[in-house]
Amino acid sequence: MAKISTFTSESVCTGHPDKICDSISDVILDESIRQDKFARVAIETLVTFNKVIVAGEITANAKINYKKIIKKRIKELGYTNPVFNFSDNSPIEIYVHEQSNEIAVGVKPKGAGDQGMMFGFACRETPSLMPLPITIAHKLAERLDEVRNKKILSYLRPDGKTQAAIEYKNGIPQKANQVVIAVPHSEKIKLEDVKKDIYKQVVEFVLEEFGFKLSEKDLIVNGTGSWHIGGPAYDTGLTGRKIIVDTYGGYARAGGGAFSGKDPTKVDRSGAYAARFLAKNIVANKLADIAEVRLAYFIGAKKPVMQYVETFGTARKSEKVIKDFMAKILDTSVSGIIKGLDLQRPIYLETSSYGHFGRDIFPWEKIV
Repeated sequence: MAKISTFTSESVCTGHPDKICDSISDVILDESIRQDKFARVAIETLVTFNKVIVAGEITANAKINYKKIIKKRIKELGYTNPVFNFSDNSPIEIYVHEQSNEIAVGVKPKGAGDQGMMFGFACRETPSLMPLPITIAHKLAERLDEVRNKKILSYLRPDGKTQAAIEYKNGIPQKANQVVIAVPHSEKIKLEDVKKDIYKQVVEFVLEEFGFKLSEKDLIVNGTGSWHIGGPAYDTGLTGRKIIVDTYGGYARAGGGAFSGKDPTKVDRSGAYAARFLAKNIVANKLADIAEVRLAYFIGAKKPVMQYVETFGTARKSEKVIKDFMAKILDTSVSGIIKGLDLQRPIYLETSSYGHFGRDIFPWEKIV
């Protein structure tokens, strides 16, 4: 008898409060690295009703105009209307100091900036070798932002969430069972019209790429019946609160630390990128059909204290061949990851939306 199951993943738009925070933290990181590639950065952001608070540690040979780059980012995200009770004119508080000497003593000799475990995953469900539910959820969020930004659906407002439920038969994706969209919109537009437009311009547009069709009755838009004002005034945001969205949508394990606002000496971030790089290349090079790479470090460690790969019975080559391949393509010491993936560059703002994995613009997504 065939085994039928459903898996659901969610994503969020760039204007979601938590993603506003991720992007502010990452734009500060990018500016720090742009001025000093050896910058040590750990920045947290909070946004709420008409206020932005940034706190953390930066040690860098850099002069950063925090308020200027924060205002620019908020404006880019579309928060320019006073009705949102949050905008590029909202008060900004900055509480940033230098990195602790007790952390720096471990980082300076090329050690890990923190302890932790990281996971990387890859499978054959999509061309990007990512799980299908999170891939579709991200595509829906990206398209939702696109139709707003390009004025295709000009009545949409910043913020938004997506959710995709995929049906599997014996572990193979079969169809999209349901799509859920939440998005604020002008009070002048009826919800029934919003749903029709979202169905045509977003859902059908995205699902066609994957060969799926969905009945309009299986689309839910704004489940409470109305949503007109979104953003930080109505839902406080924090950096790092969307770690499942940022990784594999719950389909595979995620590590213990979030990513945004952290420079690459923080293995929460760089270790997760390294693990994804290894897992993706194992699958891409047909050494296995599914791969999970596990890494772990302690603060100050130059090399991982754990490195393991699980292929869930799908390996096409021996364990030795796979391990030798991993060692050949990437040195998983902290300095080896930073150098091998060329991470001391201002590339991090792009990661703050639509997930950190599955897009070829990032060096950890390259196939060797």
